[in-house]
Amino acid sequence: MPPPLPIGAILCAFYMVHNNSKVIAMESGSVEQRRGSRTKAVLPVRVKGKDSAGKAFDELVHTLDVTPDGVRLGSVRHQLKVLDELTVFYRQRRIQFRVVWTKKLEGTSEFQVGLQAVTHDSEAWGLSFPEYKRQPSSPSAAFSSAGA
Repeated sequence: MPPPLPIGAILCAFYMVHNNSKVIAMESGSVEQRRGSRTKAVLPVRVKGKDSAGKAFDELVHTLDVTPDGVRLGSVRHQLKVLDELTVFYRQRRIQFRVVWTKKLEGTSEFQVGLQAVTHDSEAWGLSFPEYKRQPSSPSAAFSSAGA
């Protein structure tokens, strides 16, 4: 049996896979196929949360692309940690997200951040996602929806 990989190697592999195909990493560390394509959308949003130093922040950023279950943000000027929870405000909506990845942009003090929705609002972005397949969040939900 080979020795376990250090966490840095796992994260590095995740970023390489993430940037070259439609794959996402989940909280448990498993890799799962993306459920649908991202929709490119540059929307102004306000983000509130705590940065990696534990300091509260509130800043205006923008989306780069969105799905019903997540978003990729640009122009984030605070370093965040994976699993941090943030609140995103868009129009009159307030949406809770969890950080699933961050990427510092070379030559700037900005980050891109991948977020996964903690709460699900199919109309959060005011866009339709006809080809997107939402997966059940638990095996019991999958069983009950299959039997219906």
